[in-house]
Amino acid sequence: MAIETAWLAGIRYFDTSPYYGYGRSERRLGGGLCSKRRADFVLSSKVGRLIKPDIENGNSSEQVVYDYSRDGAIRSIEASLSRLGLDRIDIVLIHDIDTWTHGAQQPVQFAAALDGAYRAIADLKAQGNIAAIGLGVNEWQVCQEFAKRVPIDCCLLAGRLTLLEQRAAETFLPFCESEGIGLIIGGPFNSGILATGSIAGAQFNYAPAPQEILARVRYIEAICRRHGVELAAAALAYPLRFPAVTSVIPGMANAAEVLMMQTYCSTKFPAEFWNEIAANCREDP
Repeated sequence: MAIETAWLAGIRYFDTSPYYGYGRSERRLGGGLCSKRRADFVLSSKVGRLIKPDIENGNSSEQVVYDYSRDGAIRSIEASLSRLGLDRIDIVLIHDIDTWTHGAQQPVQFAAALDGAYRAIADLKAQGNIAAIGLGVNEWQVCQEFAKRVPIDCCLLAGRLTLLEQRAAETFLPFCESEGIGLIIGGPFNSGILATGSIAGAQFNYAPAPQEILARVRYIEAICRRHGVELAAAALAYPLRFPAVTSVIPGMANAAEVLMMQTYCSTKFPAEFWNEIAANCREDP
């Protein structure tokens, strides 16, 4: 129902991953899109984790295997196509090669992706089997470092260009513009708090929001009230103010959320609102 509602709302870009629901996201998305003309939508999925069959069948005792090798990327794409039931993936993103995910092992995984998965995807693009190569990461720094070494078309950056996190706008966005890299912004609500507001139990980056974040959100909420706009609408609109940003993925779980996001997208913001946000909501250096 969410997919059909999104389609009727005019949405034509859909993102998924083997990791989301351990394969269930790809199966459900493929089922929702299989009746649509393939030329009418753009689909992205990811490589970097291989999902064991036991995981897909609900046995959570098994582990997802990180694999950024050339062979691992090919196997991941083949498995994704099988789950999706579609003939191609338009955009292939190398998933989570950041410190957020790998900690001290990040340099090892970064090198493996550069020499393995990237080469496999670049070959597929050269053969005309996919349209674009990119990264799906939680840190803009790793995307910039990767793009300095090899050409990429896009980056899906999660949670790092929001009303609460703006440092990417200082150097990374100009870099993307100069290199022709399209930015897809995920997590515009920082995993919850910029949608719910500063309520008790609000989530920030997948954990309970600390007091300093709650205080900053209350300050932003006050600006929103002064200008008669909703916090969630402002959070959704903020990344789209940058020329390098091509799309924002809010993560809609059902038809009601799709319709809510559609309403937010129709919000008109006075220039004074964005001026006040720019002047007063920067992160501390």
